[in-house]
Amino acid sequence: MKLAVLLSALPFYEQQAAHKEIDITGLTIDSREIKSGNLFICIDGAVVDGHTFARQAEEQGAAAILAERPLDVSIPVILVKDTLRALAPLANAFYAYPSKDMRVIGITGTNGKTSMTYLLESIFRANEEATGVIGTIQMKIKDDTFPVKNTTPDALFLQKGFRKMVDQGVDTAVIEVSSHALDMGRVHGTDFDIAVFTNLSQDHLDYHESFEDYFHAKSLLFSQLGNTFDPEHPKYAVINSDDRYAEALTKSTAQPICTYGIEKEADIMAKDIQLASNGTTFLLQTPKGEARITSKLMGKFNVYNMLAAVGAAMCSGIPFETICSTLQETTGVAGRFEPVMAGQSFGVIVDYAHTPDSLENVLTTIKSIVKGSIITVVGCGGDRDKTKRPLMAGKAVQYSDTSIFTADNPRSEDPQDILEDMVQGLESNQYVIVPDRTEAIRHAIEIAGDGDIVLIAGKGHETYQIVGNQVLDFDDRLVAAEAIKRLGLGE
Repeated sequence: MKLAVLLSALPFYEQQAAHKEIDITGLTIDSREIKSGNLFICIDGAVVDGHTFARQAEEQGAAAILAERPLDVSIPVILVKDTLRALAPLANAFYAYPSKDMRVIGITGTNGKTSMTYLLESIFRANEEATGVIGTIQMKIKDDTFPVKNTTPDALFLQKGFRKMVDQGVDTAVIEVSSHALDMGRVHGTDFDIAVFTNLSQDHLDYHESFEDYFHAKSLLFSQLGNTFDPEHPKYAVINSDDRYAEALTKSTAQPICTYGIEKEADIMAKDIQLASNGTTFLLQTPKGEARITSKLMGKFNVYNMLAAVGAAMCSGIPFETICSTLQETTGVAGRFEPVMAGQSFGVIVDYAHTPDSLENVLTTIKSIVKGSIITVVGCGGDRDKTKRPLMAGKAVQYSDTSIFTADNPRSEDPQDILEDMVQGLESNQYVIVPDRTEAIRHAIEIAGDGDIVLIAGKGHETYQIVGNQVLDFDDRLVAAEAIKRLGLGE
């Protein structure tokens, strides 16, 4: 693409030096990935400032540089006020606005986003559609998977991924949209067809100034659906009517709203819910009809996830029968209420629950099915919202018979400091502190008896632990299975 054509996506910019008809072969924000003919975009990030790599970019063959200040290089430099904000329109233009060529569903909320993406993937695939997924676990294009660094990647990765999806014939892309991504503009330019809201509870207050700021960030997904109605390209908002922010969220969008819920009246509802240790049954009521659903997914929180998926699928025109049959066949998502079965006489469940609300949801579900005691292993991540640490510990001791507090991803913090934050102000003494996560999981397995359930919370699908600046191999599921085998408690 000619540089002049690419820059037409920007309304205002200056040129440090005149540029001719330069061919741009690609865009990059990482100086290590520069290839000949690339436009290097200097991002002044939290860790490094891309402007300091300008000379290196030139030496590696960059054809031009986008920057916020003049640079001492001989290749053309285009100056803008905010390179991060300019990244989205440039990425959209370079990849030919790919989100316009397929259905895009964005899911936001504190909990349930990942489960929702895979529920919807299953529904659309059952309708014989090609799908793409972007979220916490990975980017997936049909059956191919690719690693991602953030729940919602930067605008360049995102638009490049969308272009790959379109080129490979994807009909529907389902994407988790984090509050960070919305606040930073990573999804600017993405043409969402449907926005889904799961719920809102405390998280990320290390980044957002207040809970209201956190809510405002989430609401941007709905306001960005646009203010016009296009009967040939309709858009929808799918909102959890039982959440206390539902009413405020409805005011954020001009688009038609589909509500779902259990407690309050909604367009899509679950009635006569029966929770069991092997799944859930409920009566699904919708404007398209009703059906008795028998699902392998456990817990009330999964009922909400299924209702949200029904709403998004119905707004997409998926047949009611296809939606219902898929819900009954779906087995769940890795690291979300995932059982570890190694022949032991007690239950072991690994779950990503890393907020007070999600931990409470998982523990109340376990409480409804457990025959013996609940043993919870949980920690809190370092360099993240400190205010939720005592709340996490409080939920653990409230719903568990024994709580074992341990390391999660301590990052740059001392695990002992994190643990002290967790237990500060706890009135209950029904807990022990075992800083080493492997030892904590082993201890939980050692003390578990027939009919008990061990919950290992916080990391879920993750296969690593971040300690300092090291990323170490660590998988709660493998550690638990090894502990069972090591103690001779399994098959």
